[in-house]
Amino acid sequence: MSVTKSQSEYLIAPQQGGSGLTRVVRGIDHLGAEQSLEVVEERPLTIFLNAQEIVTAMTIGDYPHYLALGFLRNQGMLLADDTVTDIAYDEDLETVVIRTARTTNYEEKLRKKTRTSGCAVGTVFGDMMETLQGIELASSTLHTSWLYTLSAKINRTPSLYLSAGAIHGTVLCHQDIPLVYMEDVGRHNAVDKIAGWMLSESVKADDKILYTTGRLTSEMVIKTASMGIPVLASRSGFTAWGVELAQQVGLTLIGRLRGKRFICLSGAERLIWDADPEQVREEPQAAKRKGGRS
Repeated sequence: MSVTKSQSEYLIAPQQGGSGLTRVVRGIDHLGAEQSLEVVEERPLTIFLNAQEIVTAMTIGDYPHYLALGFLRNQGMLLADDTVTDIAYDEDLETVVIRTARTTNYEEKLRKKTRTSGCAVGTVFGDMMETLQGIELASSTLHTSWLYTLSAKINRTPSLYLSAGAIHGTVLCHQDIPLVYMEDVGRHNAVDKIAGWMLSESVKADDKILYTTGRLTSEMVIKTASMGIPVLASRSGFTAWGVELAQQVGLTLIGRLRGKRFICLSGAERLIWDADPEQVREEPQAAKRKGGRS
């Protein structure tokens, strides 16, 4: 699937309150007054690969098939030449089963588990560094004007975050167009949903940008690079290991992207400075993501 600028924005847009992904809870505020608050639902989803149970993830419950495909892809359990023969989701049992033509057994890999820094506690199986071996990211360019446009568009988009908070968003972008916007309680889940969608639609990665509302950690860098996406951007900050890994694989890492400001700690050679920061408007207060909610 080829994505061009002529296509409509948001092939998948974020869902909003009232979608069944949130519910209203009553409480008391600091003044003792009764308040009603919309909160995000959180439920388990157990992922199977063929007959083997792989993991149970806590998720908001939307796009379970994309989440399962993306998780298995980013863990190296679904190979590039694998044929997926069936995807079965059972809402009552809260399970999704991915079946492949290839016989699989990851018992040994499942024994080695790393709990990552992701919200809702992410999990990586096997050696985290294995996925970075042999990766060569495309030497695509990144216009600074795209960053400013994407930041303004994404942070003004109605979403679960803006209605309920306590959630992260990840957006797949092409140049200055946001294409697929996924949210979840953990940023690792949101990224996996993007990976699953790309796998399902055979979308190429070498000209894409991945935007996240979360921190730029080692896990985020590893997943972005393993997906073949050359640019990762965020409103938030960095971890030292995340920066080190990005520099190792040649990933462009943009953080603290707010209004006219950003900082690039890796892959600056991709940048094309085609926008004057003095001509970029600062974010209005209403458009700022409410850090206290997440």
